[in-house]
Amino acid sequence: MNYKVEILRREEVFRKFFRIDEVTLRHQRFDGAMSPEMTRLVLNRGDSVALLLADRARDAILLCEQFRLPTYGPQSSGWIHELPAGVLEPNEDPQECARREALEETGYSVSGMHRIATVYLSPGGSSERIHIFYAEIADGDRIQSGGGLASEHEDIRMVWLPIADARRQCAEGAIADAKTLIAIQWLMLRSEAKS
Repeated sequence: MNYKVEILRREEVFRKFFRIDEVTLRHQRFDGAMSPEMTRLVLNRGDSVALLLADRARDAILLCEQFRLPTYGPQSSGWIHELPAGVLEPNEDPQECARREALEETGYSVSGMHRIATVYLSPGGSSERIHIFYAEIADGDRIQSGGGLASEHEDIRMVWLPIADARRQCAEGAIADAKTLIAIQWLMLRSEAKS
């Protein structure tokens, strides 16, 4: 069923690295009536990509360790392990963006890719979707040093994580990044389906 949405007002209230819109709206409820007028903030960051890189010879995945300010505080040191990832440029193909980010952050050239999922990260307040992919790599695929772009103030260390350790860290809550959890759980389900 298509439900009705009425956008009554939309105003951009912030624009820097991302944009925040204040939206006043009404929407059709499940009983058919229209909701009362409400105001919501929407974070418009644009879509992004992430790539799970696996080396079958090592039986390991390659993660990036870097500082992420929003994770810094009483619950976290701010340094996390996550998939190589980045923001899509306007009209950029998600797979091309994933290849670009893999090269910039890890130094690996990626050819074949498998789509894992496209998900909303926090649909209660953000319009961002992330396209998550999987690719297998080998030592010969490393053609640059990686580590990120200085122009973007990136300081990335590559971390090889044995797949068995990745499984354990997911179960223990040591991996707290959503896109990384989704990708590792996808890999575990895929491995279980093959056995």
